[in-house]
Amino acid sequence: MMIYKIFRADEWAALQRDGQTEGAPIDLADGYIHFSTKETVAETAAKYFAAAEGLVLLAADPDTFGAALKWEPARGGVLFPHLYRSLTMADVAWVADLPLGPEGHIFPDLT
Repeated sequence: MMIYKIFRADEWAALQRDGQTEGAPIDLADGYIHFSTKETVAETAAKYFAAAEGLVLLAADPDTFGAALKWEPARGGVLFPHLYRSLTMADVAWVADLPLGPEGHIFPDLT
């Protein structure tokens, strides 16, 4: 199982440049890095990035985060993975472009 983080192009570029990040503005405000599961990531994209172009989708293995990853209730009581440390390039299993199509973002196969 993988967990997923959506970044804008400039946020992804900063992670690549710096080797680590504290996340997007919403992550900084909340004090942890928001991730989604394969079941929730499309809803996350629609809710927070509806018309955004130039997005990237990062995948990470939740087992590599240890105790820094907490599963906490969010939208409708659904458990979401929240990372309570910096995200590093070493944490990224893979990355894919997340293009905007006529009916929303087009996701790669998340199986």
